[in-house]
Amino acid sequence: MAATDAGTVTVGDLTVRRMGFGAMRVTGPGIWGPPVDLDGARAVLRRTVELGVNFIDTADAYGPRVSEQLIAEALRPYAQDLVIGTKGGLLRDGPGRWRPDGRPEHLREALEGSLRDLGLEQIQLYQLHRPDPKVPFEESVGELVRLKAEGKIRWIGLSNVTVDQLEKAMALTQVVSVQNRYNQTDRQSDDVLAACERLSLAFLPWAPIGSTAGTTAAVVERVAGAHGATPSQVALAWLLHRSPQMLVIPGTSSLAHLEENVAAAALQLTPDEIEELNAAD
Repeated sequence: MAATDAGTVTVGDLTVRRMGFGAMRVTGPGIWGPPVDLDGARAVLRRTVELGVNFIDTADAYGPRVSEQLIAEALRPYAQDLVIGTKGGLLRDGPGRWRPDGRPEHLREALEGSLRDLGLEQIQLYQLHRPDPKVPFEESVGELVRLKAEGKIRWIGLSNVTVDQLEKAMALTQVVSVQNRYNQTDRQSDDVLAACERLSLAFLPWAPIGSTAGTTAAVVERVAGAHGATPSQVALAWLLHRSPQMLVIPGTSSLAHLEENVAAAALQLTPDEIEELNAAD
């Protein structure tokens, strides 16, 4: 059981294993405040890298700030091959509440905060968390371009964007990744994934396991039974089979669930199973 079984994908000039880790759920309920079990959260982060994961996705909004601070507490000094991607552009008003803020001044402040909390001089992958309908998209991306020119960002990524927005951003700068909601039952970003494949960009599906019901659940459970796997493992394996640009980032606050997720990297689905899962809805 190791993340190395998932193979690798390129993010800019960085090569990472396609089984990553999403650090949103090491925070408190509603992604707000510290976790109930601080030591347990740190243990999950340490075990993540022990299992060969070398890409961790986080954001200043997770907590807020709690996820980034825990990563630093648990993993510094960082392994040389560890890539930490973080995001800015959302404000938090309470548990489960999210509000976009794409103003250049906010993005600069958020980036500076992430550098401090992670204990880094440069963010290797910095993603615009969500376009702000109140701020011209080009202004938000333009500030990230300026921060990159200052050496504070190595590579720029986007999250929750359309193909049109991706193309607008790429007219301003080099984009190396897109993070959109994507799982077996939510494929609304199929066109964005296709663009990432065409442009050789990493695609990070958030909510990668999603939820299944009806026909889809029956198919997933049947495939899981054939492999002695769990439905969640099948969902992750399907994503890895779906595209070579896929960089999955399942998150958890449980050691057992973490190990279950990483083990999905070795699950080899048959062509017939993939076809059946592709057709399920």
